[in-house]
Amino acid sequence: MNMHELINKLKTSSITDSKGKIMSWELQTNLSKDYNFTLREVEKIALENDIIPARYQRNRNTLAISEQLALFNKKVAVVGCGGLGGYIIEEVARLGIGSIELIDADVFEEHNLNRQLLAKIDNLGISKTEVAKARVNEINPICDAKAHDIAFDMLNGVELLRGVDLVFDALDCISTRLKLVDVTSELNIPMVHGAIAGWYGQITTSLPGDKTLQKWYKGAQAAKGIEAALGNPAFTPATVASIQVAEACKVLLNKQNILNNKMLTINLLDMEFEIIEM
Repeated sequence: MNMHELINKLKTSSITDSKGKIMSWELQTNLSKDYNFTLREVEKIALENDIIPARYQRNRNTLAISEQLALFNKKVAVVGCGGLGGYIIEEVARLGIGSIELIDADVFEEHNLNRQLLAKIDNLGISKTEVAKARVNEINPICDAKAHDIAFDMLNGVELLRGVDLVFDALDCISTRLKLVDVTSELNIPMVHGAIAGWYGQITTSLPGDKTLQKWYKGAQAAKGIEAALGNPAFTPATVASIQVAEACKVLLNKQNILNNKMLTINLLDMEFEIIEM
């Protein structure tokens, strides 16, 4: 059996609605077995032939099939798999980005349970990256998730991020965050930054060479940001992470109006959102 036969089977067996053809998960798994293609290969072939996997059918009014294919072909890294990182990982996998590098050296602890999506009673003491990888496999096994149970630093950063199309900054340490900016600039990779503290959050997109975060944190003395004083409730990381994923989607698809050289600040207590030009 060959590619031509697989494509014909996809076209004749997919569901058709007013917006086009839809490939069910059952059809995808059956075709993978019958034609000896991997599930990822079947998904890519379907997208290349304007057939949308059923899991993405609600994306169609927002993203063209060509954009869904573009996301499938992208690789992102999430540096920090805790509060922000957990929500980012969940949304990236559901959005349909094809590959994720998961980077964090921590394990889940009880104080993570109030806000970290991936933290559960039964995985306390377990590696955050291993839990994240398992979660990705549960919701979208097509997404290739790789766990790196290691703390990001200048020594390993280049190797960890080489070949990545975009990096999510989900760190809670200012000095490490600034090192991440240096590595992404060296590798010519865009980075979407997020940070949270109490009712407040911030997001920016750092393109290679810009100095937005260096300017923002100029003179900062503390290792951690103001979250050490204001705490971290459940709703702030969920909000900031969602904005980060939306911003990353725009960057990966070359859309306009990204937060480059700008800092979006959010105040959920007073429901105030402000963009500061940097």
